[in-house]
Amino acid sequence: MPVFEYKALDSAGKTIRGMLEADSPKTLRSQLRKDNKFLTEVIGQAEGGRGTPKGATSASASRDVNFGKMARGRITTDDIAITTRQLATLLGAGVTLVEALTALVDQVEKERLKIILSDVKGRVNEGSSLADALAIHQKVFGSLYVNMIRAGEHSGALDTVLLRLADFTESQSKLQQKIIGTMTYPAIMVLVGVGILTLLMVVVIPKVTKIFTTMKATLPWTTRLLIWASTFLQDWWFIIFPVLAGIIFALTSYFRSPKGKPVWDRFALKAPIFGGLLRMLAISRFARTLATLLKSGVPLLTAMDITKAVVTNSILSDVVEKARDAIREGESIATPIKRSGEFPPLVYHMISIGERSGQLEDMLMSVADSYENQVNVRIGALTSMLEPLLTVVMGVMIAFVAFSVLMPILQVNSAIR
Repeated sequence: MPVFEYKALDSAGKTIRGMLEADSPKTLRSQLRKDNKFLTEVIGQAEGGRGTPKGATSASASRDVNFGKMARGRITTDDIAITTRQLATLLGAGVTLVEALTALVDQVEKERLKIILSDVKGRVNEGSSLADALAIHQKVFGSLYVNMIRAGEHSGALDTVLLRLADFTESQSKLQQKIIGTMTYPAIMVLVGVGILTLLMVVVIPKVTKIFTTMKATLPWTTRLLIWASTFLQDWWFIIFPVLAGIIFALTSYFRSPKGKPVWDRFALKAPIFGGLLRMLAISRFARTLATLLKSGVPLLTAMDITKAVVTNSILSDVVEKARDAIREGESIATPIKRSGEFPPLVYHMISIGERSGQLEDMLMSVADSYENQVNVRIGALTSMLEPLLTVVMGVMIAFVAFSVLMPILQVNSAIR
């Protein structure tokens, strides 16, 4: 069914703009009239995101292009989590899948997600499974999501799997937001500090150093260093900044390449302070993803493949791949993980106990909860440590500049007296 972008007048006479699914512009007008809205213009339409309808005129095609630009809004993890929970609730209440998807299309506010859900609903209505319909948009939902939905459909427990997916997505989103929120303040502090220091070096210091040129006294080494740094920055800024940008770009490109990524990932895991945190985050994600997949009925080897893609650190991802190969040859999960030396003893001991007792999923969930708690504690400690540390560093830098400027002036005053 087409999704229309429209302009209309509300009951107060105000122009509004929105999107709505309807069979035709005439049906669209009727639906809007029920909501006390009066259609003034149909801006564009898309057939469930599958392209321009057959027989569309060039003007209509042009409108569809504009519509497509507006529909490229970024879909966040929170959007997916909310949509998933709503779908699970509707299915749990006995609503059919097509009706539930129709309700979601009406409720969703983001245009791009509305288009995607409309396309999914259209494919399901034509006889496709939900997993196959979602697989068309795997870049948005991810392989983990699609495979869990497929397992839920096969087992007949789709609503339960959707609830697990919603819980999993929400927990990952909260953890991500906590990390971003923790690092935002230090990043702002660093930017402000660099900005203040650059302003002092480029604007303030050159004016003050003119006073020193008339002095016959020998300047302190700190003042000479400050003057040299200020002059160097003024004379060569047009080379310094491009060179720094080039170095950053070159390093980023190298560390993203197949050859450089393992080097960076190995360094990240061994880095002081942050290395342990990154390892715990990766292990937590590995354990929770694998547990969620297994609980949803995904076969172990398939679950290991998906988990390998979810673990972004290439060193740990290689361990998961080797563990999958070892499982295929008849080994347990715990043995290759222990052999790698990259996972702490707690992880492979818990996995080993889970395999022997038949409670692997619960043990993996316990590992994930344990490491997420440790991550929260570590993040709190880092936040408490970083804020005063950055304040002290900024204070020392500004104090150095002030000391370097004031010392020659004080020496001159002492000599005059």
